[in-house]
Amino acid sequence: MKKYDVIVVGGGPAGLAAAISSSENAKTLLIEREHRLGGILKQCIHDGFGIIKFGEKLSGPEYAEKYKDMVKEKNIDIITDSFITDIKKNDKTFSVTVVNSSGISQYETYSVVLATGCRERTAKQVFINGERPAGIYTAGTAQYFTNILGYLPGKDCVILGSGDIGLIMARRLTLEGANVKGVFEAKSEPSGLMRNIVQCLEDYDIPLELSTTVSRVFGKERVEAVETVRVDKNMNYIPGTEKVVKADTLILSVGLIPENEIAEKLGISTDIKTKGPFVDNSLMSVNVPGIFCCGNALHVNDLVDYVSESGETAGKNAALYKNTNRKLTKIIISDEFMYCVPQYINYETDEKNIIFYIRVKNNCNNVRIIIKNERDEIVYSRKYIIMRPPEMERLVINKELFKNTSFINISLENGDDNI
Repeated sequence: MKKYDVIVVGGGPAGLAAAISSSENAKTLLIEREHRLGGILKQCIHDGFGIIKFGEKLSGPEYAEKYKDMVKEKNIDIITDSFITDIKKNDKTFSVTVVNSSGISQYETYSVVLATGCRERTAKQVFINGERPAGIYTAGTAQYFTNILGYLPGKDCVILGSGDIGLIMARRLTLEGANVKGVFEAKSEPSGLMRNIVQCLEDYDIPLELSTTVSRVFGKERVEAVETVRVDKNMNYIPGTEKVVKADTLILSVGLIPENEIAEKLGISTDIKTKGPFVDNSLMSVNVPGIFCCGNALHVNDLVDYVSESGETAGKNAALYKNTNRKLTKIIISDEFMYCVPQYINYETDEKNIIFYIRVKNNCNNVRIIIKNERDEIVYSRKYIIMRPPEMERLVINKELFKNTSFINISLENGDDNI
């Protein structure tokens, strides 16, 4: 059984960053199930990646290549085309079972970084009625067909969901000659970044219909049409608003789910809001020491730059991991927030600052984030002109502010208050 200090699971942007970071102080193994490293970035040929990390606009493959070049410079063992079938916690280590074309191998490690990414919701998960004809794709699958295989998924397309991949595919399909009939979003506000609304829809005159969903698919062998219907604020269909839209393709951009089957096997506590593990500021699981999580497996990010940033944090701390007791400070958020990551603070980590990733539930104007300690003292305040659910906020705060407190409260208040 070969031994490592750190095993990183997943060779996408989070896993690459984690492996590079951990290799500075630890013997590291990177395991990837696909043939090539890079994750979803390999098929994202549009630009906009790397503005924060590298200060330039890169395509997905260009961004991935920068990290793959850095991996080559490090002493990192890499195995691809490999699947983890089992992972067990021992007294002070973890046993990892891997299957590939060479057979079954076992590895032992002191810590594991889960950088397994996320998967897309399917038509059945959003309860679309009808047969199962050809022509129904998730946005990621349609992107793979178009950008990697060179096939056009369809000629007359309807897109359900205004997530960023769906918006980008609306533009991509239009450029390839398809007729995008419209993007339909069940919520009353778009789900994607505002820049993608402008650049992908408005610039190409592609209609966006809010508070509208697809309720039914027509066609037996191939999609022939879809039925759209207006919905109220409780997502109930509004009778009499049904419309039939002729189309041969339905593309779904209806949300992402973090891939955490390995975490579930280990009994790691999961946050129902993020669908990822509860972690402290080192990105280590709060109930299974030695397991770290980062990237979209932890929570779905807007920007790949933040995915890589969390990978760097997880990899660094996994390499420095020691099985010692922790005293955790709990983070309590008010109802205005969708979630906050991390959910706990471990004051004993080496980092000077704590990075908070936080997302609101609804659009807010002229508001202020307030953080208070257990004595109800304000330790941090920041004003925002506007906050939107699709645009995650990132706070970098000195760890000293949270010293000697058993919990902190994060709330959203009116921005006009003099604080």
